[in-house]
Amino acid sequence: MREIDCSQITDTVEKLCVRAATVLTPDIARALERAAEAEPSEAGRAALCDMVENFKCAAENGLPICQDTGMAVVFADVGQDVHIAGGDFEAAVAEGVRRGYVNGYLRKSVVADPFRRVNTQDNTPPVLWTRLVPGDALTLTVAPKGFGSENKSRMKMFLPSAKIEEFEDFIAETVSVAGADPCPPVIVGVGIGGTVEKAAMMAKLALTRPIDRRNEDEFYAAMERRTLEKINRLGIGPQGFGGRTTALAVNINAYAAHIAGTACVVNIGCHVTRHATATL
Repeated sequence: MREIDCSQITDTVEKLCVRAATVLTPDIARALERAAEAEPSEAGRAALCDMVENFKCAAENGLPICQDTGMAVVFADVGQDVHIAGGDFEAAVAEGVRRGYVNGYLRKSVVADPFRRVNTQDNTPPVLWTRLVPGDALTLTVAPKGFGSENKSRMKMFLPSAKIEEFEDFIAETVSVAGADPCPPVIVGVGIGGTVEKAAMMAKLALTRPIDRRNEDEFYAAMERRTLEKINRLGIGPQGFGGRTTALAVNINAYAAHIAGTACVVNIGCHVTRHATATL
């Protein structure tokens, strides 16, 4: 049994919050640079060049890539041979988020109640997903989610008779309906199967997969490629200025489904779909 103290968890989450907000992941950075070179639309190309300049400036100066530093979503893979010591795990994660947003001078965007909308002033509470996994390590991923993109999430229940093309069309339609609002080029996270909440969690988790890595199942990898092609034929383009770079990737996660139906949730990430990971 390996022991991990809550103070380590808090310190790690604090650092991840700042890193995720200020340093774009290499896979997305490379994709934006390539898109800026290849985009045929002059206005779209100019927008992509601005995006590249922005994320480089943010990293060099330790500034947020986007003014909306998001609601903190934390994925925790807890090894079953780990003992969390020195406090409460959930409280330790929340304290890390609080310190990250306060000490990192990140925008506080969380209100304590959906209707009595009083700002908590420290971006807590976070959304915490905990999974028990084999081993004696703790892996933490902080994925701040801005709501320009989050607001464009959609879900649909499909009948068992639905064809794969209907799923692909629904995903592409979701991007079409979103238009320029989620700051394209977008990254599209999709969860298919399970129940509604399982599909939603899979869709959000899909946004943390490197966009240059396709689904390990070739069936879904081919679905990702086809759907990306459909989306990039929409003509929305970077920031809605037109062009062929409307999305950088479609990442699909799938799970077992009930015989009577299939849940499909689409979670859109903006061109700076942020996340940072550390293992203790």
